[in-house]
Amino acid sequence: MRRFLPELIYGANDGIVTTLAVVAGVVGANLSTQIILILGFANLFADGVSMGASNVLSLRSREENRPSLWEALPFGVATFVGFLATGLVPLLAYLLPGLGDNRFPIAVALAGVTMFGVGASRSLVIDRRWYLAGLEMLVIGALAGAIAYGVGLLGAHLVNGMA
Repeated sequence: MRRFLPELIYGANDGIVTTLAVVAGVVGANLSTQIILILGFANLFADGVSMGASNVLSLRSREENRPSLWEALPFGVATFVGFLATGLVPLLAYLLPGLGDNRFPIAVALAGVTMFGVGASRSLVIDRRWYLAGLEMLVIGALAGAIAYGVGLLGAHLVNGMA
């Protein structure tokens, strides 16, 4: 498992950030929960497969020590698994019943805790204190989510102004 930890973290980082960005963008645009779930799951699987495939292709593009497809494939699968496992987290707030209007703040909180935890786990493979590694990923992910929310808000404003 430690052999694949960088790929798991790589996939997890992108999974949580991109899914939160989709959720934030849709909420910023004031669209429905159904749209959040449709786009969230479309992103989860399409981008997850893309990330895993990109990892395999990247490994196979090395000039030296190029692995065979079968040697590179487990690294791509690890990237996909990391992406899928954490990318699902922001969507949980929209899948669980009884959360009412608190779904977006709950999605953000769940994503933030997950980002920090995944970031902190990087200290297993890098020479960095766990809380600094966690904070680094949390800040980067929060920035991406805020940008996506702003773009959704701006997009809704522009589209509504055209109507």
